[in-house]
Amino acid sequence: MNNKNIERVYKMSFAGVYPHYIAKAEKKGRTKAEVDEIICWLTGYNEKDLQKILDDKTNIETFFAQAPQLNPNVSKITGVICGYRIEEIEDPVMKKVRYLDKLIDELAKGRTMEKILRK
Repeated sequence: MNNKNIERVYKMSFAGVYPHYIAKAEKKGRTKAEVDEIICWLTGYNEKDLQKILDDKTNIETFFAQAPQLNPNVSKITGVICGYRIEEIEDPVMKKVRYLDKLIDELAKGRTMEKILRK
């Protein structure tokens, strides 16, 4: 992914992407609550903080930069998402974006929450 595309993703509002995560999950019979649980697990945000981010239209770069704590088990999130092998993504923010994409994909594919959350 070139720098111009990365910068475009950084500037996107998390609130603009969030409904797509919900829609993808709900289309496969999963819930908004599960999406929120995944986001909070990955980033360390709680429900109240997540809602503030959505209300404030915080951009993706800031969303990840201000995340309380990236889950220590993120290294267990591997594989290919959007044509990119997660383990090979060098840009730190883009890697976090792809972690979240991968987890939402797994949710939509019917994986159990226990497996998605790498327990």
